[in-house]
Amino acid sequence: QGANPIDRAASFDYCFNFFQSFHEAGNVAALAAPEHLQQSCLHLGFYLASWGMYRGSADLLQRSARHLVPTVEAIAGMNPLVWDIDADCYTESNIEVLGAARETLGRALGSMSDTLFTKIMLGVFGCVPAFDQYFKRGLERWTYGPASLARVGEIYANNKALIDRYRIPTLEFLTGEPTHRRYTRAKVLDMAFFIKGMRSGQ
Repeated sequence: QGANPIDRAASFDYCFNFFQSFHEAGNVAALAAPEHLQQSCLHLGFYLASWGMYRGSADLLQRSARHLVPTVEAIAGMNPLVWDIDADCYTESNIEVLGAARETLGRALGSMSDTLFTKIMLGVFGCVPAFDQYFKRGLERWTYGPASLARVGEIYANNKALIDRYRIPTLEFLTGEPTHRRYTRAKVLDMAFFIKGMRSGQ
């Protein structure tokens, strides 16, 4: 059972579907083209807002969606390998690719926490869990980096059948019905350890 189409959690589905549709069409560069740029920024911005990145003292709270233009441009020019990375293939070389992506997005956004970086990477590529406070508490890893990703990959390898069972379809925006796209392994692990971390803090 996936998210209710009108619930906050479905904002991931709509953002992920939008960006992935360009990847599937082999036209990622078009995300930053004039005819798509505003929609790209709005999808990413609303997803980040739904996932708590536009609140409190966050820099994004003081910005409009246009602030995300350099981020979308960076996504459109990202190493193509990023689109195919998931928790089943956190090899040393792939972790290096993710490290380079961190640097690329950091240059685009300026000041960027690991939480913001990983939420962008999850919502667009589905390649890493979002390292927010609850996920980190659940995973019992307090920083994002190669060692934490290796741990996530190890957990997937040891629980592959169970995790794959929860790779439910994303929801389509217009109809609210399931699409052909499924949650990535990183997304399933994100949900599992977020819930674990939230419950352990109660």
